[in-house]
Amino acid sequence: MDQAAKVLQLFKTLHRTRQQVFKNDARALEAARIKINEEFKCNKSETSPKKIEELTKIGSDVELILRTSVIQGIHTDHNTLKMVPRKDLLIENVPYCDAPTQKQ
Repeated sequence: MDQAAKVLQLFKTLHRTRQQVFKNDARALEAARIKINEEFKCNKSETSPKKIEELTKIGSDVELILRTSVIQGIHTDHNTLKMVPRKDLLIENVPYCDAPTQKQ
């Protein structure tokens, strides 16, 4: 896959991740959209393959962090937040057990 296709793929992936992570939060969705578009426009004229590779690595890292680390919080009361984790965030969260069960 050539670099232009990789960059376009990353752009689309970041926007899909943004839509999943900030679902139902119009302000966060818009802010993330503006930031993604701004960063890609800022580096639109980059021609160095090494620099492009470095920037795509940073973009991929950002996408991974968004997908695996961001949890939405909703204000429910004056000093109360309701956490809304996505299903893919809960996969790694395995409770610890002092007495493991034997497989049968």
